[in-house]
Amino acid sequence: MVDEQENSTKTEAAYRILRTEILMARLQPGAPLRPDLLSKTYDVGRTPLREALSRLEAERLVVAISNRGFTVAPVSRKGLEDLTKARAVVEIPLLLEAMERGGSEWESAIVTAHYRLSRCKTIVEDSSDLAVDTWMERHEAFHAALLSAAQSSWLMHFRSTISDQLQRHYRFLAFAPVLRVAHGETAGYAEAMAALHKAQSIGPHTELMEAVLDRNAERARILMDEHFGYPLEVYAVEEGEAASSASRKPSTRPGTHKKSA
Repeated sequence: MVDEQENSTKTEAAYRILRTEILMARLQPGAPLRPDLLSKTYDVGRTPLREALSRLEAERLVVAISNRGFTVAPVSRKGLEDLTKARAVVEIPLLLEAMERGGSEWESAIVTAHYRLSRCKTIVEDSSDLAVDTWMERHEAFHAALLSAAQSSWLMHFRSTISDQLQRHYRFLAFAPVLRVAHGETAGYAEAMAALHKAQSIGPHTELMEAVLDRNAERARILMDEHFGYPLEVYAVEEGEAASSASRKPSTRPGTHKKSA
């Protein structure tokens, strides 16, 4: 009994460590997950590690490949499009419910979260890991505040799952232009950074906040739909640059970003 409890505790610890590393993109999309290396890096036993990887596979954060073990789940434009559709289906009803039920505390929480987000630098202003992490955290907090008065527990659960997957895509988009420049591919860099700046700028978030606080349901819905589309616009620019680069010379576009030391 003691051994089972100990193994369960170790599995939970391994699961939490690996999940965080994947969501923060320190374990990069598409990267192989070699048990021997993971065990050494994170000081985790092989058995709890395998069990943790199986749990992560169930969450679609890890992919099992026949005879090749596990890899971090990849990111793609198709995947982002699918997640964006799911996000709209889940979050817009939550937003409308929150607007109906929210009171003064809810409004104050939104204003506070918006202010904290407004103090962040965009990727154009600061592409360091810390700056990107801070923006991601505060951006998620702002959207969570918008929905916080809703009471549909199942929709909130689905929203959390979708949000975790979206964060991995957003981190890829945030670092992809910088990574390409590091590899000497500078064409299209300005366009990519402009698209990122548009997606991260405070203006659209302010408009959305004002519509929500005014209880203007139709305008809030339209603005939320537009907001969901910004990352897809960034991906379109990214793929356009990759195609242009490929037409000029043989090259492989990096599929992930590498965190700086």
